[in-house]
Amino acid sequence: MQITYHGHSTFKLKGKLGSVVTDPYNAEIGLQLSTLSADIVTVSHAHADHNAFNQIKTTARRSHPFVVEKPGEYEVGGISVFGVPTFHDDAHGSERGLNTVFTILLDELRVCHLGDLGHELTTTQQEAIGSVDILLCPVGGVFTLDPKQAIKVIRTLEPSIVIPMHFRTEKHDPTVFSELATREDFVAAFGSEAKEVEKLEVSRASLPEETELTLLLQT
Repeated sequence: MQITYHGHSTFKLKGKLGSVVTDPYNAEIGLQLSTLSADIVTVSHAHADHNAFNQIKTTARRSHPFVVEKPGEYEVGGISVFGVPTFHDDAHGSERGLNTVFTILLDELRVCHLGDLGHELTTTQQEAIGSVDILLCPVGGVFTLDPKQAIKVIRTLEPSIVIPMHFRTEKHDPTVFSELATREDFVAAFGSEAKEVEKLEVSRASLPEETELTLLLQT
């Protein structure tokens, strides 16, 4: 599988059976989303910086991308997607609403995208998510987990690889995202060496035995 990062919470997973794009955003956040195509698009919640699925182009396999916006179990072209209901805040959704954690099974790997998770996971949620090989984890705080909370969730799920997302960059609109932590803030809190790569090529056989932190450059 190949994983590329396209800013904010948007990743593209490309495997033998097809491709998945997570949480595409529109330009109002300050970033410009690159041209992407996918068989499946996952949307963790209905906010403009996560649900711009109409910007994703189709592939030769489908007439249009299959959009997954709600919890449940889905299978499209041999790719399985499992959505677990969570909250966008630590007040049971009363502040920012609902959030769906999606786990994508592709090329025998389980990739978990936490969306805008705003709280630590309950035991029930953890069990519903199940085992995680690669975790795409928000780390910026304010709207999502902050670095310390993110580390707690990472330790709960025990993934082989962690890739941070939803952190502040120079390109983000400062009127909205100025209080978010940076990726560097998270790396310092995580306290482990991290490798920075343009894309992640990974297979089940190549997974590390202990959790590793990988930093993906925005494509």
